[in-house]
Amino acid sequence: MRVLFLTNEYPPNVYGGAGTHVDYLSRFLSRLIQVEVRCFGDQVRHADGLCVRGFGNKNASELCYPRSLRPVFGALQKCLDFNTFEMDADVVHCHTWYSYFGGIIAKLNYGIPLVITVHSLELLRPWKSEQLGRGYDFTCWLEAAALRAADAVVAVSAETREDVLRLFGLPKRRVHVVHNGIDLDEYTPARGVGTLRSYGIDSSQPYILFIGRITRQKGVMHLIRAIRHFVPGLQIVICTDAPDTPEIETEIRSAIAEMQRCHQWRILWIQKRLDVQSKVELYSHASIFICPSIYEPFGIINLEAMACGTAVVASAVGGIKEVVVDGVTGLLVPFRQSTEIIGPLDPDRFEVDLAARVNALMADAVLRQKMGTAGRLRAEKVFSWNIIAQQMQDLYRELVRV
Repeated sequence: MRVLFLTNEYPPNVYGGAGTHVDYLSRFLSRLIQVEVRCFGDQVRHADGLCVRGFGNKNASELCYPRSLRPVFGALQKCLDFNTFEMDADVVHCHTWYSYFGGIIAKLNYGIPLVITVHSLELLRPWKSEQLGRGYDFTCWLEAAALRAADAVVAVSAETREDVLRLFGLPKRRVHVVHNGIDLDEYTPARGVGTLRSYGIDSSQPYILFIGRITRQKGVMHLIRAIRHFVPGLQIVICTDAPDTPEIETEIRSAIAEMQRCHQWRILWIQKRLDVQSKVELYSHASIFICPSIYEPFGIINLEAMACGTAVVASAVGGIKEVVVDGVTGLLVPFRQSTEIIGPLDPDRFEVDLAARVNALMADAVLRQKMGTAGRLRAEKVFSWNIIAQQMQDLYRELVRV
């Protein structure tokens, strides 16, 4: 069995959950079958069962105007390059819209079964138009074309599967659920505090942790606005990386600065992509990990925190509800974006509710510890990458009848 992954992100060029997924899945799958990864960026790596080929970033799309279309045309050119290199695979497996065109070409020209993992849906991320301009309309079209062409669609959560079925009308038998996973040897409670000290975090005081990209999807602004409802004196650590646009980065910077001037809370902003060891240490010592996402097909960050034994407060959206068990491994907060039949909602309702859950947990150290222990156990039983890799291999075998 030979599978070819097509992807934008692959280490060291990872900026989101999809890249993390492809990294770990390719490694764990390579223990079972032959895996080749074709990705954006210059790199060539060979290991037992795993080959990685990068395709350089410099191409004619760099001359394209408006600039917002460069990622679109750059992705299309990479997808052509993916297919003009020797093609020797039983299955081609695409991750994110950047690679979808390559998967369609491979299926039609080489007769290879096409699998697509839906890490998120373009149709449910309208704020991407801020980043891609008119290119967002194209990515929505490409997404629909690719999902309808696929022999199997993998949703990272049951709710994402329902979104796919609802939006694209695919036969139920073609849409499968295979969750994201966690490397339980890497993500495990850590004792060291070197990372905390290096960023000025007071390890003797409790702190609330957020890790995520600066994007509308992650709800960073909701978190910042919720701080004003936190009990005074809390230490809040916000770790961000890769803003979608300069405009949203400026917006977040201004909001954080305003809250820091209040002096009621100690707010630390780490603007850097953290390595795994640093993240594990931050997760392990946090009193609460907070995830205020407004759209989250799965939410690997919550699983990482749980594996490190930390209680979670998160939005009750998407796949988060399949990861975080409300009242057991953390607390979930309903997120409402529009008015209900009963009348207009307070626009700050979500932020007030988010703060209320945080305040309740911060007042109960015993419950936080109990939830942290339950979270680690759930990660071990349900989300090990060994389990996920085996599920994916089984799906491939159904397609090629090996």
